[in-house]
Amino acid sequence: MPIFRVTVKQSKLSNGVRIERGMSVDVVTNSMSNPLTTNGGQAVADAFMRIYGIDMKRLGALSAVYLDVVRVG
Repeated sequence: MPIFRVTVKQSKLSNGVRIERGMSVDVVTNSMSNPLTTNGGQAVADAFMRIYGIDMKRLGALSAVYLDVVRVG
């Protein structure tokens, strides 16, 4: 199963929620495709909620504008 590292590349503050550049999570998927575009980015949103307690959907930051995705394994 591939592992993707998703890193915040641009800080954002919205709806009382803030992300900072450099925050990152690892996402394990069954698919070889980008987890940000698969299933509406749900795996990425779940990882940020689990690690940081941040709702990325509420923040509106589930896009390539704010997140960089790299396959690490």
